[in-house]
Amino acid sequence: MCRFQRRGNTRSICTFAICTSVIFTIVGCENSMEQINKISAQQPYKGPIQTAKSVEILYSDSGFVKARITGPVLNRYISDTASNVEFPKGTYVVLYDHHLLQTSSLKANYAISREKKQLLEARGNVVVINERGEQLNTERLYWNQKTERIFSNEFVKITTPDKIIYGQGFESNQDFSKYKIFNIKGTVSVSEKAQNNGK
Repeated sequence: MCRFQRRGNTRSICTFAICTSVIFTIVGCENSMEQINKISAQQPYKGPIQTAKSVEILYSDSGFVKARITGPVLNRYISDTASNVEFPKGTYVVLYDHHLLQTSSLKANYAISREKKQLLEARGNVVVINERGEQLNTERLYWNQKTERIFSNEFVKITTPDKIIYGQGFESNQDFSKYKIFNIKGTVSVSEKAQNNGK
């Protein structure tokens, strides 16, 4: 189950539900008369059917909260073949274990969730941090909620307490505790980098 909750002074205007047992409650939805008139006139409207501000989404499975997704702006798009939720001004995702303890976090400048595929795509300055403090940096990342995997085909940098690993392509479980870099380009020890920066 997912739901939008009120944050700040945003007004609650509308609610909607989606399939696969995921329920969203929209806060601050705004449908302009111009948009409604376009739809009524059967003109091809490609913009969002709903917009929300200061959004918080709780994603749960089997009664356990598994993730919290927040963002300053959310746009929802629906077509004959797809239903997408867009975070055009960035998003912050926190993943939890069964004890509601944070296991990892993800932030990005932009994200879009393709609901039917249960696939979230994050783009622009993507940062993932796990509970060990290890950090992943890349420009594009995918989170498959069906398989509970995250992956990227882009250039990645992983920073651990003792080394920095550079590579092309990456895959991990969704809490970023077990990961694999497909094509390692180089490895630098943290102490070596600190020495070079001090010169």
